Amino acid sequence: MTDKLLRRLADLNTKDCLWIYILRILQDRETHAYMLRKQIEDRFGFKPGTVTAYRVLYHLTGKGFVSKKAEGRRKIYYITEKGKEALKDAITFYKGQIKSLES
Repeated sequence: MTDKLLRRLADLNTKDCLWIYILRILQDRETHAYMLRKQIEDRFGFKPGTVTAYRVLYHLTGKGFVSKKAEGRRKIYYITEKGKEALKDAITFYKGQIKSLES
């Protein structure tokens, strides 16, 4: 039972909140969309679905959290100021949750 609960908790805080991880990767460096999944897996230990990562990136771009520029035939994505603020807010939220759980 505990394993199932922890797997669900992990999914809720990783795959279901993929936007946080994408913004965090882009805060460190600009990247191609196809590299995001590998970078997330290497850094955070989970691999989002191919379509899911692209959909979230598309959504983040549409909302102004991420922008893109052309590099030859490829698009390079980078975090915007609005995206940096959203990431900061998300990190603050998680820190508050941890503090509440530990007290």
